[in-house]
Amino acid sequence: MTLHARNFIAGEWVASSDLAPDVNPSNTAEIVGHFPRATKAEAEKAIAAAKAAFPGWSRSTLQERHDVLKRISDEILARKDELGAILSREEGKTLPEGIGEVARAGQIFGFFAGEALRLAGEIIGSVRPGVGVEVTREGVGVVGLITPWNFPAAIPAWKIAPALCYGNTVVLKPADLVPATAHALGEIIARSGLPAGVFNLVMGRGSVVGEALLSSPDVDAISFTGSVGTGRKIAATCVASSPMKKVQLEMGGKNPFVVLDDADVKVAVEAAVNGAFFSTGQRCTASSRLIVTDGIHDAFVAALVERLKGVTVDDAMKAGTHIGPVVDQSQLDQDLNYIKIGKEEGATLAFGGDLVKREAPGFYLTPALFTGASNDMRIAREEIFGPVAAVVRVKDYDEALAAANDTEFGLSAGIATTSLKYATHFKRNVQAGMVMVNLPTAGVDYHVPFGGRKGSSYGPREQGRYAAEFYTTVKTSYTLA
Repeated sequence: MTLHARNFIAGEWVASSDLAPDVNPSNTAEIVGHFPRATKAEAEKAIAAAKAAFPGWSRSTLQERHDVLKRISDEILARKDELGAILSREEGKTLPEGIGEVARAGQIFGFFAGEALRLAGEIIGSVRPGVGVEVTREGVGVVGLITPWNFPAAIPAWKIAPALCYGNTVVLKPADLVPATAHALGEIIARSGLPAGVFNLVMGRGSVVGEALLSSPDVDAISFTGSVGTGRKIAATCVASSPMKKVQLEMGGKNPFVVLDDADVKVAVEAAVNGAFFSTGQRCTASSRLIVTDGIHDAFVAALVERLKGVTVDDAMKAGTHIGPVVDQSQLDQDLNYIKIGKEEGATLAFGGDLVKREAPGFYLTPALFTGASNDMRIAREEIFGPVAAVVRVKDYDEALAAANDTEFGLSAGIATTSLKYATHFKRNVQAGMVMVNLPTAGVDYHVPFGGRKGSSYGPREQGRYAAEFYTTVKTSYTLA
């Protein structure tokens, strides 16, 4: 039976007359469900509900917040196999990846359940006699959360959980391509014991729901994960609005993975394959630039091509699949266009880049590896967001570091080396928010800060204790004894 879903507004599930199909990218003949496209009026009703609920929730006890977040965490983890299957069916991640992402979402809620009990302030001595100073944190208010399609469980979780933990109310607008995971998460949150209006789920188009969040004077903050172009527009709108909105942006990446002459080839190859091609390369932290020094270049490329021959591209739900389909036709077209551009620019397609047929119709593409690329080529500068990586050959470590930093992005960077000297220097000097040594550039822990530099991120970090910087505002109080 096909699911006909509803939005969750002001504590009630609200039916919509406008429903859109959610297509399985592993089998385009299969519809996961039909999901609402909210109207502007429905989005505004959710915002109003969140505003009305904020005074009460912002003054709730730490125990209340802990209990709610713990219940959400417990149910997500108990149902991770079921929810992971929903995620993989609609997004195209392999089933182990889908289950792993859902487990991470549950762990995030569990982490912030603990943080709810640790919300602290400071008592500071004044420079004036008889005056006391207190520094405290309070919730920002109504927070609009706009999330992407590539991590439909983890990214909503790492926005919703800290928002609720610190006393904010939420309007979540998930990506159009992955509403089923958001709906399942919304059902769990809806029965967690939250007062009506504290959490609202509004599915629909960004041009309608997203615009309502940006234009409403009752939304106090926007947290967005998505493209650079959209992020820039959101930032400009938030600053120009009255009153101004707090804004947090996580955007693109063109992440370098440097392989030095002294690297362990097997370690380097495994990190490159995982970082560049797993999750179909549809990660903002994917290592789409493989910067390799002369002495190891040929051996690394040969081993990498051999490793890619053993990678299985197939239905995300099938056992033994390493890489699932691209998320939809539009993304597939973009990947194929960049493969064409790479050839036209003079790079050599050393492996893959082919459309493949499987048992059911789907958006299947073999991982594409270019060699002979230079750092000024479009395939080495622009985010492709698919299973496409380019090898850039360099002379030595200094040239590799310069190439790694020669980008408008600065999210994640990695290096494969057995040298403590080079690893230490790279960690200090690469221009990225996250650095990996002998590990894939993609794949991070849930309890530590996430974010980048330059065009990749704007505003406070996400995840871990650093999330408080965005989801709270600091108040300084003076008292004359």
